[in-house]
Amino acid sequence: MGIFDQFFGKKQQQESIGQGLQKTREGFFGKLAKAIVGKSTIDESVLDEVEQALIGADVGIETTVKIINRLEKRIQKDKYLRTSELHAIIQEEIQAILIDAPSDTAYIDYQLPEGHKPHVVLVVGVNGVGKTTTIGKLAYNFTKAGKSVLLGAADTFRAAAVDQLTIWSERVNVPIVKKEMGSDPASVAYDTVISGVAKNADVILIDTAGRLHNKAHLMDELSKIKRVIQKVIPDAPHEVLLVLDGSTGQNALEQARHFTAATEVTALAVTKLDGTAKGGVVLAIADQFNIPVKFIGVGEQAEHLLVFDKKDFVNGLFQLGEGE
Repeated sequence: MGIFDQFFGKKQQQESIGQGLQKTREGFFGKLAKAIVGKSTIDESVLDEVEQALIGADVGIETTVKIINRLEKRIQKDKYLRTSELHAIIQEEIQAILIDAPSDTAYIDYQLPEGHKPHVVLVVGVNGVGKTTTIGKLAYNFTKAGKSVLLGAADTFRAAAVDQLTIWSERVNVPIVKKEMGSDPASVAYDTVISGVAKNADVILIDTAGRLHNKAHLMDELSKIKRVIQKVIPDAPHEVLLVLDGSTGQNALEQARHFTAATEVTALAVTKLDGTAKGGVVLAIADQFNIPVKFIGVGEQAEHLLVFDKKDFVNGLFQLGEGE
């Protein structure tokens, strides 16, 4: 049993995913139920309805087409697939899509990659996606996993961001490095890394400004932050984590496109999946970007920021459909 399992076990994690995907699952299977009324076999009209159900869950056109193409090949091969088999078949094909997507188990049980210390994570994302809250939840979970954590409040353009991160630092009892509003973000990041090395911290989480209106400025700012922290730790940051709001559906995909064009994103966190019927966007993100989804947010509690597990996600999505 891993350390993470000791404070938030596998069963609870699966239950959280199931609850967090409830709105997506109900909307998706509600549409599928209508698609097969009066049908005994899967035909073109059923596939059309499946396509609409996937798009409605914000799986996205590109990934939906991929899934439908897989279904059509199975129909051609097996000829008369019954509608009673539909849920299991779709589940298999969605899982196949996720298996093909990039994967990284570096944070399994909220453990850290070996080979360096401290582990420096630069967290990026537009304002309002839950970036600062995600950092707070990460700090909580890493601390629960026995890691020493240091926070850096480098989003110095919004007083609310610094204040919010300070509240989280007090709530989870981890230190924070911050300066007055308007300070140079790179200087905050530099001081954070210096402090982290001095404290022998296991993980450093650095918040950054969430502006996207000027891609060139964003790139320059993040590049400067990387340069200054590399003066202390040459191979840092070890992760650039992009936080996306899953409830915005396809807009999250657009944000991912902008940020991956502006900086070298190495991992993704998708938040707010519990409040939306658009949870299928995780499939689109995992499928369309050559970047692993490492965390998903399925609730308000800190424990509800989960290390992404492909199998658990698919099982959570299909929880209502099993046996129906």
